Formats: sequence, structure tokens, C-alpha cells
Amino acid sequence: MTRFLDLTLSGISTGAVYAAVALALVLIWRATRVVNFAQGAMLMITTFIALAVINATGSYWLGFVAALLSGLVLGAVVERVLIRPVEGGPPLNPVIVTLGLYTLLVAVGGMIWGNTPRSFPAPFSLRGYRVGGTTLLFTPNDTFIVLIVLALALGLAVLFRATPIGLQMRAAAFRPEVARLLGVRVGRMFTLGWALAAVAGALAGVLIAPSVFLGPNNFDPILISGFVAAVLGGLDSPPGAVIGGLVLGLALSYVSGYEGSTLVPLAALAILVIVLMVRPTGLFAATRERRV
Repeated sequence: MTRFLDLTLSGISTGAVYAAVALALVLIWRATRVVNFAQGAMLMITTFIALAVINATGSYWLGFVAALLSGLVLGAVVERVLIRPVEGGPPLNPVIVTLGLYTLLVAVGGMIWGNTPRSFPAPFSLRGYRVGGTTLLFTPNDTFIVLIVLALALGLAVLFRATPIGLQMRAAAFRPEVARLLGVRVGRMFTLGWALAAVAGALAGVLIAPSVFLGPNNFDPILISGFVAAVLGGLDSPPGAVIGGLVLGLALSYVSGYEGSTLVPLAALAILVIVLMVRPTGLFAATRERRV
């Protein structure tokens, strides 16, 4: 029973990170109908920036803020400089641009910080809670991860449903022509969508970095899992992205704990294939797709 509880708590913590990456992918898809394959490289860059600030100042929280701010700027610049010129062309063009951006950012990260993996500090203890005579595989840092991702999801829900900017972003995503006629600055909404997505990705980077070594290619598995979570929840559904991330985190935790870590990539692929076969729009997407 203790083993099952440990695997469940570990899955929730890891799933929260997957949910943050999935939210980043969903935000960009909703805004511009582009799957951002450079998301892992973008969050790698912002995490390296955070580490540089932490090493220079000795403050984790300054590094945390620096990661979010650099993500905000990076996302806006990528949309304005790289994605905007190929909008309106063949749908494959933005995808190729994101793949090229991934290659560029990985190369830049290697040139600036090198390819030697580095450790990243955690803001809270990595020692598990002690309940009675048992030490759980769930730490104060895991609690922070879950709470901050839930706060992110709640903040995005309030933004999209209860603020004028959020309503304009939704209108620009689903009916850009009509939104323009109503005075919405659609281009600005696209830029804001990319910027917010990059912030979510930057958050995922600093949250998962203490659990993995920081390197130019070390976040690629996180991106793959985040993509599976986004598809599982439905690419149009931010709440689905959160649920998909948690479900995937739990599933992979159980597979790793009971069958071995070597089967985790196969399990993720199996989940993706089954979801695409049973419900291609995602388990938590609306029954009818919105037409854009």
C-alpha cells in the first residue's frame, strides 16, 4: 500500500509538470493553430537564464522571476519575428519554422553554457514527508510544484473566461475575421498567446530542473510527455491539458514502479496511439470541434 501511495504522489508531482508543458502547447495551438516543437528548447533557454541569475545573485526567487520574464519576452519575439511572416501560408510552414528554431536554440544553448549537464537548486526541501515511521516519496518541493501549476491553470481560466483580454484572445483564435471587424487587435492577441505559452513553458522548466540535470537536450523527454498530455486532454482545452498531464503522470509512474522505467517511453506511445484511435480530438475536448 505504501508503494502504491508513493507512486501516486510521485505521479501527481510529475504530472503537474507535464500539465504545465501541455498548457504551453495548448495556448499556442488555440492562438495560432501551430504545434510548437521548439517549446522544449525555449524552456531550456529560460531555465539556463534562471540558473545564471541564481548563480550571480544567490537567490532562487530572482532566478524564478527571471525565467518567467525571459519566457514572456522570448515567446513574443518568436511570434513577431519568426511566426508572423509565415502566417497565411501553407500550414506546414510554421511547423518547419518551429523545428528550425528548436535546432537553433539547442545549438545556442550548447555554445553559451556547454553540453556538460548541470544541477539546478530546488526552492524547498527534497526530503520526503515523514508520516509515522514511513518517509513518503513526496517532498515539500513536490507540494510547491503541484500548487504552482494549479495556480497557473486557475489564473489562465480566469483570464480566458472573466477578463476582456481573455475574451479577445478567444475571439481572435476562433473567429479572427469577425474579431477584426469588432476592433480586436488580432496580431497582438497572437503575440500575447505565444508570450503566455512561453511563460508556462519557462515555469515547467524551473519546476522540473531540480529533478533532472540541466543540459541543451535534457528537456526533450519532457516536451514529448507534455505533447502526449496535450493530445490526451484535447489541444483546444486548457483544463483538459491539466487533467491529461496528471493522468499521464500517474500512468507512467505506475508503469515505472511496477514494470520498470525502460517501459515508460513505450507506455507513453501506447497511450498516445490509443487516444488517437478512440478519440482523436482528445478525451476532454468538446464533442464538436470549433471551426476556424
